[in-house]
Amino acid sequence: MRLDFYEAAAARLAEQGVRTVFRERLADNAYCADYVPAPPFEVIVKNLATGSTTIKYPGLFEEGHRFDPPVVKFDFRVDPEDQPIGEDYLRALGVDTDAYRRVALETNTALRSWLAPLDLWDFCLVIGDGPDGEPVINSEISPDCMRLRDPEGNPLDKDLFRQGATPERIVAVWTDLVHRITG
Repeated sequence: MRLDFYEAAAARLAEQGVRTVFRERLADNAYCADYVPAPPFEVIVKNLATGSTTIKYPGLFEEGHRFDPPVVKFDFRVDPEDQPIGEDYLRALGVDTDAYRRVALETNTALRSWLAPLDLWDFCLVIGDGPDGEPVINSEISPDCMRLRDPEGNPLDKDLFRQGATPERIVAVWTDLVHRITG
């Protein structure tokens, strides 16, 4: 189901001019992708204050605060706590943080439009530089890397697992989600 979602998301992003490594599906659980080295950081887009935002920065934003414009942050992936990494460090490594931010925000706009009326709270991406030096999304895009809610506020994402949902419940919710987005 994650691959079903990713395949549909990659096609939608391609229509919007956002590049991903996804090329083609090979089987139920396999796909072909371009090789783009994965950097040791991820790019996170927050449309709503939840999760790490309210835990790491208590008192700054109430749970559920809507960000307008969305917040984009970079986290160091090799740290077990996914600590934020300053953009100056990334620029010192030669990362074009402005270009990565642009891709993350374009992805946010495309996903929010595509998934409406579902509410995309946040998501994370790994973005690398393609052979031409331009940013390419190098990670799966699925309910496992986002917070997504139905119109009633019910989770359709990784929070199901975190909240202790049974495997059967997760499969049922994700199956319904895939049917919604693929028609």
